[in-house]
Amino acid sequence: MWLYLAFISAFLLGFYDTFKKKSLSGNAVIPVLFLNTLFCSLIFLPLVVLSSKGTALDGSIFKVAPAGGWEVQKWIILKSLMVLSSWILGYFGMKHLPLTIVGPINATRPVMVLVGAMLIFGERLNMLQWMGVLIAILSFFMLERSGKKEGIDFKRNKWVYAVVGAAVMGALCALYDKFMMNPDGLGLDKLVVQSYYNFYQCGIMAVILLALWFPRRKSETPFRWRWSIIFISVFLCAADFVYFYALSLPDAMVSIVSMIRRSSVVVSFTFGAILFNEHNIRSKAIDLALVLLSLAFLWLGSE
Repeated sequence: MWLYLAFISAFLLGFYDTFKKKSLSGNAVIPVLFLNTLFCSLIFLPLVVLSSKGTALDGSIFKVAPAGGWEVQKWIILKSLMVLSSWILGYFGMKHLPLTIVGPINATRPVMVLVGAMLIFGERLNMLQWMGVLIAILSFFMLERSGKKEGIDFKRNKWVYAVVGAAVMGALCALYDKFMMNPDGLGLDKLVVQSYYNFYQCGIMAVILLALWFPRRKSETPFRWRWSIIFISVFLCAADFVYFYALSLPDAMVSIVSMIRRSSVVVSFTFGAILFNEHNIRSKAIDLALVLLSLAFLWLGSE
């Protein structure tokens, strides 16, 4: 069950990345990120209110458990800071790099998760799954070759470092999610985590927006409203909802869930080629094929 949920989450993430790229192109990053956190908060606010004030959601998958006080919220606040750090790096990187470069870089994130899962949770992979991991590593080096054709030097480009930094933080978040929601960890309610970490992120981004971006807005890239900004939040919330549900299942392996979620690169890569008319698609398609091959080995190894 958790494997199928991971693939559904990946499909939704592909659209999330596409709308994010559309919203960020030639636009101010901080306001777009703030609006993303705001709209995500507005999506979950009715669920929190209805769950606490009545019985309309009782027995449904949208029921939000009680907040739990500081003993619960302190863990969620830490998650908010981790996710927001990853998003800030990732948003700036995506604005300045082709989507067909960013997607495959993010697809290597589960390798980092794997190392952490082995060290922290004692997860072990079989031979087929290890083959998938090694192929994913190879795809990163192939992608560096493709980037050079567009004048992107992975060793000197600060936006590449930003995307890699976002991937590292994202991997840490995945491990932390497993710890928070797995019954063998904190066992927190998945909707409590998803709802409140969005609320905290919105508050943090409001401070960043007012303190850092607003005073300098006239000298920075101007903000332009785009309807695609709303769809960032819609697809992100849907993808995370399915993802958290998958991780809450007792037999879910965080290393495999994270790897499968990176298959979202198929959707974003397709839109990068068609919608954004990005270059060197044939060369990058080979890199993408390696990512898909690694996912196939992981899938076969988990059966």
